[in-house]
Amino acid sequence: MIRAALLITMLAASGYSCAQAINFSVKGLEAPAEILVDEWGVPHIYANTHYDAFFVQGFNAARDRLWQIDLWRKRGLGELSSILGSNYIKQDEATRLFLYRGDMYREWLAYGSDAKPIAEAFTTGINAYVALTEQNPDLLPPEFELLGYRPAKWQASDVVRIRSHGLLRNVPMEVRRARIVCKQGLETAAKWRQLEPNWTTKIPEGFDPCVVPADVLDLYHMAKAPVQFPGQSIAYDTTLTDDEKGYGSNNWAVAPERTNTGRPILADDPHRGHVVPSLRYIAHLVAPGLNVIGAGEPALPGISIGHNGKIAFGLTIFPMDHEDLYVYKRRGNQYLYEGRWENVRTLEETIPVKGSAAASVQLSFTRHGPIIHQTKDSIFAVRAAWLEPGMAPYFGSVEYMRAENWREFEAALNRWGAPSENQVYADSNGNIGYKPAGLFPRRPNWDGLMPVPGDGRYEWDGFFDMDVLPSEFNPKRGFTGTANSMNLPSDYPIAKYPIGFEWNDGWRYQRLWQVLSEQDAHTLDDSSDLQRDFVSLLAREAIERIPKDDQQPAAQMLREFDADMTANSSEAALYAVWFFRHLRPSLEKVLSPDSPELVTSLDTRSVLALMEDHPKVVSASLEQAWAKTKKLLGENPENWRWGDLHQIRFQHPLLNLASGELKEQMKYPAYGKGGTVNTTNNTGFTADSFDVRGGASYRQVIDVGNWDTARMTNAPGQSGDPRSPFYANLLEGWANEEDFPLIYSRELVEKHTVLKIGLQPIP
Repeated sequence: MIRAALLITMLAASGYSCAQAINFSVKGLEAPAEILVDEWGVPHIYANTHYDAFFVQGFNAARDRLWQIDLWRKRGLGELSSILGSNYIKQDEATRLFLYRGDMYREWLAYGSDAKPIAEAFTTGINAYVALTEQNPDLLPPEFELLGYRPAKWQASDVVRIRSHGLLRNVPMEVRRARIVCKQGLETAAKWRQLEPNWTTKIPEGFDPCVVPADVLDLYHMAKAPVQFPGQSIAYDTTLTDDEKGYGSNNWAVAPERTNTGRPILADDPHRGHVVPSLRYIAHLVAPGLNVIGAGEPALPGISIGHNGKIAFGLTIFPMDHEDLYVYKRRGNQYLYEGRWENVRTLEETIPVKGSAAASVQLSFTRHGPIIHQTKDSIFAVRAAWLEPGMAPYFGSVEYMRAENWREFEAALNRWGAPSENQVYADSNGNIGYKPAGLFPRRPNWDGLMPVPGDGRYEWDGFFDMDVLPSEFNPKRGFTGTANSMNLPSDYPIAKYPIGFEWNDGWRYQRLWQVLSEQDAHTLDDSSDLQRDFVSLLAREAIERIPKDDQQPAAQMLREFDADMTANSSEAALYAVWFFRHLRPSLEKVLSPDSPELVTSLDTRSVLALMEDHPKVVSASLEQAWAKTKKLLGENPENWRWGDLHQIRFQHPLLNLASGELKEQMKYPAYGKGGTVNTTNNTGFTADSFDVRGGASYRQVIDVGNWDTARMTNAPGQSGDPRSPFYANLLEGWANEEDFPLIYSRELVEKHTVLKIGLQPIP
């Protein structure tokens, strides 16, 4: 007999020849609804009321990703100890420090007039599925049995109170910069990270950089850390810098006069750490006043990247400075502010612990925010814009995804909080546009690049209006786009509006701008190709700086390299070993001989500058790289392949707890990949392991107005259930740089439906 859990996801045995069907009766639904799952695992939700669409979205998220979203909730609320035991108390404590604890009235209104009913409908849908699992435990994915617990019910406030997955900004950079300045001064710090637009920072008055201890951010990093399970061999290190991890994104929109379709083309591929299941989930919501498709995060209602049949939209991170680290003089449980000693505010909370007594923890705050570290004489606290009302990451998309034109889209983004984003736009009337959005703190007397005293001299003076951010609508060049790098206009008054100075190095941005500028009849295939482009402009620049008189084999081989970092390239393998394992570390030792660990992930533009000044170091690093590559890949350079070193290895976090058939179902094959973090096809890695750690798991390209021709990928698959045929269904195509249809019309959806789920309301 087929278990009910499998019936929900099973397909017809012979090539999807007919659709399977199943029906449920659920509480909380206003009218009958249905989910049509296509052969690529995308659920097309058809509801008869507006808010029922979000109810069914929550129900379906639980159907396909219940363990993922339940773990997301427990990690975000600081409840891991209740299911995993006492080893997670400290992580729960750290996470609770960064929960939103403000006024919920202001919180809900910040996103839009109906944000609360949307969240209520979504979480009611999740709870409806959880209730079904209580009646029939066979509906639970296997992870719950492996860990010995059951999913919890949700509250609407859970969706917005959880903020810790929004910790994306520059407090770690502030700390690193301060420690470099302490050891070696401002000049070394300026070479470590080149500031854009051109800017010279200074030590804030009253701040001693040497007071910042090496472990000051341990609690901060723990608050945003993923869940690490016993025996898990792949863990994503959140203490790494964004360029090491592969965080980033690309997006662009091309105007009708520059496309072969006579319609706009919009593309987006957000880059994050590769995880199992995928961070993104594709869905299609259809209801009165709503017909939107694309990707969002499975634990959130709405669609943040996609189209609604009238407009298309796609995002990348806009590196606005959202955070500051405050340093206070300490006296016991007090800190000095404006010449007076203020008491630290504390909250006592009880954390349930599986297998032992509940733990009591004390959470401490200053007037500026959570205290993350204390020494005998100092207190350190984080002020973060993402703890303000309206800053739940990505939840604001419930407003802009329903816009029907540029005016409405722009107005919706004026509510946007976090993370700060570059949004590109295109509509079926032929318009394209670009608008950044985010809550922009006003720092009247400092630039935000180093920690500051918390004694009252450095206070935010509210926030800037949205109209101080640059935007464009139907630019004359005929395209627009972003890639996390510095894209402010050359005449932008940065001293008046110091948005931030720490951007991506810009190689991806330069490459996409280069390609789009050369194409006056841009096609969907061109957009797909650009998303999968492996040409490294950084590699070209670095190779040009190899000393002309250097004739060793490594130098000669790289001079013949076309800088296309394909998986089959032998030159790409040598280049990666050279640049990331030998050249950059060697130059970091040159820049900071006594403390090279402080300048790790040296700015690539600084690498190029230092190469000019230290040719002997360059040649020595080439010799080392040649020997190392031989050791890694064999004596014959003709047999070297970058993809043999650089592979994607998706791994279920509980693989080592499973056995038998389930363990086999959980496994994914490895694939060799091309690229680096500096190619538009971003395949981020760390120097100690070339395995791909981050990049674009989700991609979309859209011929705006011809909606059924849209394409997508989502790795490794749509479902989080290892028993589902959609668990790894998109991985091979993604690994081989292919894409899949993102169908939209009801006619095509029905043609490709392999599973029908009917939902009936219980009065």
